[in-house]
Order: sequence, then C-alpha cells, then structure tokens
Amino acid sequence: MNIYMSMEVPIPDVRNVEIGNIANDTAAGIEGFRHHVDKISGKVDKLEQRANEIEQFYSSTSKKQLSTSKGSSIVKDKDKEKHIPSIKKQQQDASRREAAAAKRMQELMRQFGTILRQIMQHKWAWPFMEPVDVEGLKLHDYYEVIDKPMDFSTIKNQMEAKDGTGYKNVREICADVRLVFKNAMKYNDERSDVHVMAKTLLEKFEEKWLQLLPKVTEEEKRREEEEAEAQFDMQLAQEAAHAKMARDLSDELFELDVHLEDLRELVVQKCRKITTEEKRKLGAALTKLSPEDLTKALEIVAQSNPCFQATAEEVDLDMDAQTESTLWRLKFFVKDALEAQGKTSAVAVGLNNNNGNDNNNSNNKRKREICDAIAKTVKKKSKKPSS
Repeated sequence: MNIYMSMEVPIPDVRNVEIGNIANDTAAGIEGFRHHVDKISGKVDKLEQRANEIEQFYSSTSKKQLSTSKGSSIVKDKDKEKHIPSIKKQQQDASRREAAAAKRMQELMRQFGTILRQIMQHKWAWPFMEPVDVEGLKLHDYYEVIDKPMDFSTIKNQMEAKDGTGYKNVREICADVRLVFKNAMKYNDERSDVHVMAKTLLEKFEEKWLQLLPKVTEEEKRREEEEAEAQFDMQLAQEAAHAKMARDLSDELFELDVHLEDLRELVVQKCRKITTEEKRKLGAALTKLSPEDLTKALEIVAQSNPCFQATAEEVDLDMDAQTESTLWRLKFFVKDALEAQGKTSAVAVGLNNNNGNDNNNSNNKRKREICDAIAKTVKKKSKKPSS
C-alpha cells in the first residue's frame, strides 16, 4: 500500500496555539480524568463478561442444535417475544408438571399394588414371600447362579419407602416381580415344584400386567411429550432472555461510545494542538509500521472520516485535514506500535519530543505533559469488548 502525505504550508505562530486554558490544570486534575476513565473501564469489563456469556450461550445452543426456525423467528420478533414466558415462569411450570406427573404415577403404582397383592395372596406364593434362606437350605451355589436375589417382602418395602430410595415408576416394580419368578425358575429344575409354581404365577402376573400396560404406556408418552415441550419452551425463554440481554448490551455499548467520544474531545480541548513538525514526524513514522499496524492506523483515520478509503491500494493522507482527536490517537498508536516492533529509532523517540520553542518554556512544557498524560490515559482505557 502506497501512502502519500500532504500538508499545508505552515503559518507562523500556529505551532504555539493551544485550545483551552490548562494553566490551572494540576496533577489532581489528571487524577480526576483518570478516575473517570477507570470507572468507564470497569463498566467495559462488566459488559465484556455479559458479551462472553451471550456468546457462550449461542455457541452452546448451536452445538446442541436445539434452536429451530420457529424459535428463532419468535426471538427476533419483539412483539411475539413479549408472549414468551420468562425462565422463572418456565421453572414454576416445570415444577407443577413434575408434581402432577408424580401424582399420576402414584396412582398407577397404587393400581399395580392391587395386582401384586392378588399374586401374593395366591396359594402358591408362599415360597417367594421372603428372601431365600441360603444358609438354612444349604444352597452353597445360590449366589453363583443368581446375580440379584429378589422376593415380595423386599418389593413391598421398597414400594413403601419414604426416604427417596423407593421405586420411581411402575416398570421398575414390574421388573422386580418378574425377577422373583425368573430367579426361582433359573435355580430350580423344571420338574421341581418351585419351578412350576414360579412359572404359573409369572403367567398370571403377565396377564394382569397387560391390563395395566396401556395406562402405563399412555403416561410415559405424555411425560415424553411434556418434557420435549418444556425443553423447547425453556430454550425459547433462554433465547428471548439472551436476545434482550444482547440488545441491552448493544445500547449500553453505544452509550459508552458516546461517553468515550465526549471524554476524548474534552481531552483534545484541554491539550495543545499537534504541531506541524509533529505532523511531519508522525507521517514519517507511519511509513515505519508493519502492514498490519499500518492498516489499523488508517482505520483510525477512517473512523472520523467515513469517506477515507483506508483499504485502497494508494492512500493520500492529508495530515492537516485530520482532527486533533485523530492526530492524538494516531500519535499514541504509532508510538506503541513502533515500540512493540522493537524499533528505538529517532522516529519513535521524536513522537515524544516537543518543538524547540516549547522546550525553552517550562510552563508550556508542564502543560504538554499534562495533556499527553490525559490523552494517553484515554487511549489506553478506551478499548471496547468484542460482542
């Protein structure tokens, strides 16, 4: 990229002109500016945290592929978004659904209990009422054959458990009832009484279970549909909440930009003008930048001048046409960029030097030091988080 610098012929005395009266500015004044900038910096940090939270949410949503076209359209439509229940409301609804589902499952378990009592009251049920007396019956190989012993008393106790260790649904009880009979059939010979009794009771149980099974299947389907709908609604609520958060964040970033711009202009008003000699050195320093840093420097110019073609092959940069704010921002950016590149040439040093006339005046030197400190503080602190 070729850059052509152009400057007007300097008018005498222009180099000594300063905007604003900073004769009364002191270190306390600088601290006041810095304190204000620190407050803005703290707000930027908080906004950055919120921006990261929003980014992580949508990244996670994309990976899980939970978003649908319907959900996206709702989130993007502010009027429709108002009708999406909040996350808190979704959580309350979920609690109510869980309570209602638990009540329905308790009813199914009660009906299953009726079936179990009928089986337990059968005349052949007595061998299965209590755990197998392995030691008393000298069944030394029982635990080698049977992995999980089961009996009706154990099932009954677990159905009545109140400490949260009981059965969660009817199918769990059904599986244990079958296990009682299958264990007996597995360990005992087909021609033994216990085997025949277990097989007979299992057949009777399966007949009664088939009568209850449609209700169990209907409840399971209902739970599955409710959970899917609840998950979808919660996703919409979360997307709506994060969409609002993103809009609020955008508004706050805009306000922050305004505050920073006001502060930047205030600093410029308090500082001296960039001299013609400094403009010349600044133009020379631009040619020392790396291509990447040069692009960033031209973007600084383009921010205050939308018509400036920062990405063109050849750029005509009129230093005298730039605002004081742009020149100060360029000055500190170029200085830091050259220092980062490890260049300690006179060009980089020259950006910190003032003109000869000012060096002979201690009062003006103090003013410039104050302005430089204020401008540099704003330059370092005025970085926005990526959103």
